[in-house]
Amino acid sequence: MNKTISDIAQMAGVAKSTVSRFLNGGSVSENTRQKIEQIIKQYNYVPNTFAQSLKAKKTSIIGTVVPRLDSFATSQTLIGIDEELRNNQYQMLIANTSQDMKREIDGIYDFARQKVSGIILLAAEVTEAHLKAIEEIGIPVLLVGQQHPNIHSLVHNDDQAGYEMGKYIVQQGHRNIVYMGVTERDQAVGIHRKQGFKRAIAECGECQVTYHETSFKMSEAVATAEAIVRDRKATIIVGATDNIALGVMKTAFSNKIRIPQELSVTGFGGYDITEMIHPTLTTVKFHYLQAGKLAADHIIRLVQGGVVEKQTVLDVEIIPRESVDKL
Repeated sequence: MNKTISDIAQMAGVAKSTVSRFLNGGSVSENTRQKIEQIIKQYNYVPNTFAQSLKAKKTSIIGTVVPRLDSFATSQTLIGIDEELRNNQYQMLIANTSQDMKREIDGIYDFARQKVSGIILLAAEVTEAHLKAIEEIGIPVLLVGQQHPNIHSLVHNDDQAGYEMGKYIVQQGHRNIVYMGVTERDQAVGIHRKQGFKRAIAECGECQVTYHETSFKMSEAVATAEAIVRDRKATIIVGATDNIALGVMKTAFSNKIRIPQELSVTGFGGYDITEMIHPTLTTVKFHYLQAGKLAADHIIRLVQGGVVEKQTVLDVEIIPRESVDKL
């Protein structure tokens, strides 16, 4: 049976508060310290780090607020964060908001009440409510995936990703193009990624592009793509995420439209599934695992009073595969 602080205190003949003070790095007499250490070693006592953190001035816990858990990008980023935190003797708490903005703001305040040392925020957008909460809690916060001039941020180069994809499909001879994006409330995907794409298309000068809005959910991308696919005017559909692209491919298959012979499809993200399906999906790879590790490194440095660049931008990489036909 695991020993508790009360058990340790009783065996050492000291108050429970004395054991707590010792575990939290406080001052105790040398004789008391030796007694407690001997008992802890004898019974392999492992302190409850979370319980300790509620009383400690500084904790070894980092809170991470995420919009959803059923996402390749989120899961890979979280794995990277967790690995790097553990390597530096920190622990991670996760608050999933299910894309509910109120829960996202509540998550920031909740973590502050739990006395986490810092917060990593994977926000879909940054609102005034976010800025107010971050200012009020008074602990380091790092944005991942979005950026704001007043907050330390780590982002993927969405503008460059959009530009590289636009340039690539033009080089493959495509001129009648559909771009399926998301709401511009999401600045990274909804604005910067699309802006980069538009910049590449503008350089072409002879492309016809139709822009449509859908959501991040594959099921909604399937529904949005139905009329577009049946229209058969576009030679290529560019999905703003791999999930959107996969939704387009599902719609094409159900309408007996061959990819890439009759319709080319691309995405963004570099999800593992995109190289397992047939045809394999042309995409832009985002280094989510690396982003997670770097985010953890940055928040630790901020917690410890170190210097971190206000904005860090990660490179992206285009992955040409079978889903794009050369015209």
